[in-house]
Amino acid sequence: MKKLGNLISLVVLLALVLTLVPTAAFAQEVVCEQDAVVQADDWLSKLADKFYGDVLAYQAIADATNAMAATDDSYAKIDNPDVIEPGWKLCIPPAESAQADVASAAAETAVQMDALIAAAKEEGMLTTIALPHDWLNYGIMIENFKAKYGLEINELDPNAGSGDELEAIRANKDNKGPQAPDVIDVGFAFGPQAKDEGLIQPYKVSTWASIPQDLKDPDGYWYGDYYGVLALEVNTDVVQNVPQDWADLLKPEYKGQVALAGDPRTSNQAIQSVYAAGLSRTGDLNTAAQAGLEFFAELNAAGNFVPVIANTGTIASGETPITIQWDYLALANRDTFAGNPNIEIVIPQSAVFGGVYVQAISAYAPHPNAAKLWMEYLYSDEGQLVWLSGYGHPIRYLDMAKRGVIPAELEAKLPPAELYEKAVFPTIQQLDAAKAVITENWDSVVNVDVK
Repeated sequence: MKKLGNLISLVVLLALVLTLVPTAAFAQEVVCEQDAVVQADDWLSKLADKFYGDVLAYQAIADATNAMAATDDSYAKIDNPDVIEPGWKLCIPPAESAQADVASAAAETAVQMDALIAAAKEEGMLTTIALPHDWLNYGIMIENFKAKYGLEINELDPNAGSGDELEAIRANKDNKGPQAPDVIDVGFAFGPQAKDEGLIQPYKVSTWASIPQDLKDPDGYWYGDYYGVLALEVNTDVVQNVPQDWADLLKPEYKGQVALAGDPRTSNQAIQSVYAAGLSRTGDLNTAAQAGLEFFAELNAAGNFVPVIANTGTIASGETPITIQWDYLALANRDTFAGNPNIEIVIPQSAVFGGVYVQAISAYAPHPNAAKLWMEYLYSDEGQLVWLSGYGHPIRYLDMAKRGVIPAELEAKLPPAELYEKAVFPTIQQLDAAKAVITENWDSVVNVDVK
């Protein structure tokens, strides 16, 4: 009886200790250093960067907010850290707590990466599609991956288009052989389409937080990989005063000098160039297409527009000395010309218009772990720098520039990072609507044949 009484006393004492000092014994008490109310353009990693200077601290905010919500319903309940709503009340924990959370997550990620590498090596192979070796240094990317992880890469049709990539998944749903792609790299519009069709599977890379929120699927099905912005490629052997913005192109001094790199009735690049010019006037993506047509009508009426599809030959000869095209193409041309002629690249600031590609893993991937490891490599600093060396701006560019991890010699070849901070990326719906307006009305509004 005495032993039983002693046991009961110990149980009561333990219960008392648990009641009085739960945080000291088992769990750290949640403390909100301050509260934050979600604004319309907020997301958790953006707030983590704001409060801690580290996008990876987003999970600490989510965890603290959920802990507070358990006893105080004025705080939001966050089920998916990639989905928060304006008006939600968040708990912002102290910096020390957030840093501890980041360190813990990093240690866990390292363990998970070791397991993923082992699983990928067990599969032994990765099948890619539509990755030309001369496109943004994909040849280097592939060789680096093979050397780093010892996997074979089976490359399907390097010249396939985005639609072909989706068709390859559809056609090989029940095929685990060499014709079934594991991963795809497609135009922005094709990511949501592939998700809607059930062709891709979700995966969030370890650097997920540093991918801009509006350029990734919140559930991880697709995610932006690299982008370009529209630029003015200027042959300065011909053009003495380099135009700095869209409105400058209308000045009389540029008579017979401004060209597009495609036919705006059929070329995606040319269509988006018209769209961007309109955006510089309206500041509204929903009305910019019509404004862009009017801009080019004025440009043509002034005699400044050259109705010739610009290419390296016309740029070098001076036939199209001011060409509107993607920055990565313009920068590559600058290197190719090597001073003959001299080229200056301008990013017009009244409308920094971006075009993005996205990555995804096939829902039927024969090598799912190799596919995930490929994504981890692409979205690592190392992989992102490979794209950047090919002049495609990697999706994590601003984060990397902020952390100072871009080599000085590479950064010196690029326009300043701050010029890209205002980049605007239209939605799929906005792109489709603008395309219809421009292609259907170019002839009636601008009334010039580009060829």
